[in-house]
Order: sequence, then C-alpha cells, then structure tokens
Amino acid sequence: MKRCCAALVLALVLVVAACAPRIADKPVGTYKVGNPYTINGVWYYPKEDPFYDETGVASWYGEDFHGKQTANGEVYNMQALTAAHRTLPLPSIVRVTNLENGRSMRLRVNDRGPYSRGRILDVSKRAADLLGFQRNGTARVRVQYEGRGRVADPTQSADIDGHSRLPDAKAAPVTSVAATQLPPPAGATAALAAPAPRPIAPPAAGPEADQGSGEPDGVVTRQAVPASTRLWVQVGSFTIQSNATRLAGTLSSLGSASLSTVLLNGKPMHRVRFGPFNAVDEADRMLDRVIGSGQNGAQIIVE
Repeated sequence: MKRCCAALVLALVLVVAACAPRIADKPVGTYKVGNPYTINGVWYYPKEDPFYDETGVASWYGEDFHGKQTANGEVYNMQALTAAHRTLPLPSIVRVTNLENGRSMRLRVNDRGPYSRGRILDVSKRAADLLGFQRNGTARVRVQYEGRGRVADPTQSADIDGHSRLPDAKAAPVTSVAATQLPPPAGATAALAAPAPRPIAPPAAGPEADQGSGEPDGVVTRQAVPASTRLWVQVGSFTIQSNATRLAGTLSSLGSASLSTVLLNGKPMHRVRFGPFNAVDEADRMLDRVIGSGQNGAQIIVE
C-alpha cells in the first residue's frame, strides 16, 4: 500500500511539473548571420558587413518583449544595452549616435527588427533612455558596425524569472566626457568643433573576425553632430543614371522626385528621393505612399 501511495504521489508531481510553464534553464545565444527572410512582402538579406554605416530613424521596444527569446537565442532584457537590426549578424556590436543631441554609445545587436518600414534600429528601453529619446519614442541616429559580439555566457543567460542577468547599464556623466568628431551627413554643417578621430579599420568579416572586443559598458560619450538634419524618403539607388531617371518618372503621381548623385567607394550612385522633410511623421506619410505604389524597398534616411 505504501508503495502504491508513493508511486501515486510521484506521478502527481510529474504531471504538475509537466503542466507548469517551463522556462529554459540556460538559454544560450549563438553567433549567426541567418538566411534571407520576408516580412510583409519585403525581403531582407542578413550578411557580414564590416563597413556598415547608416543614418535613419531609431525606435525602442520594452515591456511587451521583456523576458522573451531574441532571434539568436538570448533573452531580451529591456534594461540591458541591446538592439534589434534587420540584417546585421547576431550578436554584433554597433555604435549608435543620436544626431539630435550628440549622445553616443555601444549597443549589442542580438535580435531582428524593427519591421516598421521607416525605422533602421530598435533599441532597448534603457538604451533609449541613455541616448535621450525614450520619452519621444524615436530619434535620428547614425549606426556604425564595430565588430562581432561575444556569444552569451550560459551562466548569465537567465534568472529564475527568465530575465537576463546581463549587467544593468549605468549612465555616464555626459557633461564631463570628451567629445569626438562625428563626420556630419552630406550637406550638413557640424555644430561643434572637436579633434579629428583616430582612424579605425573595420574588422574582418570572416569566421576569425573580432570575437567581442568593445562590448557595451554603459559609457555615453558626446559627439559633434550637425546643427540640423533633414529626412529623405529614398526610393532607390542606381549605378546607371537612366534607371534612376526612369524610376523617378514612374513616381510622378506622388510628386516631384529628387535625383542626386554621390560617390560610394569611388563609384557614382544615382539616388531617387522625396523630400526633404523636417518631421518624422511627414517622412512616414510619404514613405507609406511610396510603399503603397509598389516600392517596398524605400526607406527613410537622415542627412
């Protein structure tokens, strides 16, 4: 009889354990580039890009995702210094500079997103706070690749609640840090004068690339930024000028598209854009119209 009771108790324990919500004891992140994928009709192509340097609009994400698994198997913590990007390898280290106030810091990209067409980066709630745009919700930013991130230590992946044990970020006294030069976007004038930066060679993109130097440490620096920036909706960029002219013609019903030429790695690129716009919501509205016309690859850039 005692054996039967013991067996029954053990069976009940196993049933309760099986029915209880389970959180992985050690959700371990991995380094991954990832395969091409599509969201809302747009294809994204993850790749190694040691020269990645882009301007655009950033947003942030918080409570709704806190404690959930990220795209590379880590656990999202809205108080950690992390970010989501659509195509950079995971994890990657990027420098994010708020072009509206000059605040700049390193973040760890360990998730995919954002999938709002007009945004290039989603940062954690804490990162948005330190960069000075948590209350506004968005900011004009520059995002620069700095190297591969370390794969998360399984002993620091999650606590009993499934939330990250990664160290919380601590704000640095930005009023007393040294300024470094941020080359202003084309056509803009720098607001502050500062010593020229030391050149930094981009890390190699192969398997033996940077294995996690420069992990985010919560240090916020102040960078020189343009006195003002403008927003553009860029529809396409072409090496052949006639292709750009043809595209601009097909978009005439939306307004007069701007054609401009810039040098990229020494080669002329012909851009088709609408703008400039002074406010993010204005650029968002034009972006919606452009995408509605079938141009799914359009994006908002900052100059």
